[in-house]
Amino acid sequence: MKKKPLYKTIWRWHFYAGILIAPFLLILAVSGGIYLFKPNIEQFLYQDYYEVEVQTEKSSAEEHINAVLNEYPDATVTRYRPGEADDRSAEVRINLDQESYTIFVNPYTNELIGQLNDKNRLIDRVEEFHGELMLGTFGDRIVELAACWTLILVTTGLFIWFPKGKRKLFGTLLPRFNKNKRILFRDMHAVTGFWLSFAIIFLVVTGLLWSGFWGTKVQTLTTNLGIGYPPSIWVGDAPESNVQTKDVADVPWSAQTMPVPESDQQGFIPFSINEIVRIADEENIYPTYEVIYPSSPEGVYTVSVFPPKAQDEATMHIDQYTGAILADYRYDHYQPLGKLMAWGITVHKGLEYGLANQIGGLIVCIGIITIVISGIVMWWKRKPDKHLGAPIAPSIWSSKRLIVLLVLFGLLFPLVGVSIIIVFLLDWLIIRRIPTLKRIFQIR
Repeated sequence: MKKKPLYKTIWRWHFYAGILIAPFLLILAVSGGIYLFKPNIEQFLYQDYYEVEVQTEKSSAEEHINAVLNEYPDATVTRYRPGEADDRSAEVRINLDQESYTIFVNPYTNELIGQLNDKNRLIDRVEEFHGELMLGTFGDRIVELAACWTLILVTTGLFIWFPKGKRKLFGTLLPRFNKNKRILFRDMHAVTGFWLSFAIIFLVVTGLLWSGFWGTKVQTLTTNLGIGYPPSIWVGDAPESNVQTKDVADVPWSAQTMPVPESDQQGFIPFSINEIVRIADEENIYPTYEVIYPSSPEGVYTVSVFPPKAQDEATMHIDQYTGAILADYRYDHYQPLGKLMAWGITVHKGLEYGLANQIGGLIVCIGIITIVISGIVMWWKRKPDKHLGAPIAPSIWSSKRLIVLLVLFGLLFPLVGVSIIIVFLLDWLIIRRIPTLKRIFQIR
């Protein structure tokens, strides 16, 4: 039975989108699968830096920092991270010669255990590759575009997979291992894609929340709609500030656009790091927190924590001269949408449910790799010599449902809308006017 025009048209879009997105999906799946095990990998790599022998009493945070400055007198301290366990070292981050270093300090003896140039942190580079291909803003946009098109791939893939006739268990819900290789690769692609479709959508959407364009717009929208940080987190009125918290510190997603207050008691002696740590501990901030130093005389101390569970998230701004808590923003303050997003992000990162979360995420990453490779093999085995192998289909304008689908995706994800316009222009201005390209892309 011949396939209907709508089926062929959607098949073509799925096919060409898959060819273009496949390399990026492999990159995201491999790098994401590695990043899921960040705590385990870093514990293994930096075990000698992390672990210390437990003794009677820890020194103060100020003593830890003074020990670092005695060794590096020209350095500027930017962050301090107390050890969250008795056998964990403290960390002091410094800027020295335009480089950022983390110095690991024995919290009992003030001995410097070692130093690490932050640009050489393996998992941070994996994260950078995963999020922006190590290409900065340009790479961020490419990854965001690939992620958005993955949603189109999943949607069109489910349409193609959906059984049109008599429903069968094998070939629909289970792969057919007793058939030839072509059918096996087809089933590995389609059946795996079906079972993992909702997990892939979940990973894409939660990952997009961190993207530089779409994620920032969603964050700004939630704030403008009044479902961001509530007035109760501020001591006094909310600050009128153009500086966002993400500009001064690494903070949870829900706090990224929170305006940074100012310390208005300039001329006074700044509070010591000991006092800031005491305040954080008294306020029951999850013990893996970091204290980010003020970068200017009117700046504030920022306490930020990325805990394993979303409900332990916290972002706090503290006046550097008075020690007053100017803002205290925690999971309990989040609106329902913010809580859902915070939970989704920690699940995405493999933190929320421990080892089970990591294994589940790894299975999805392996599944994505399986889908991509089986799709490439399936295409390569049947690819004709004179064209790419997609079916001839009528003009997209004959399919109102597909047009509506693409318009919706374009409106919801603006980068997709721009890319669709570019595809149409390339098709209209170039591909349809050059016979060789017209034959390769099977254009009527």
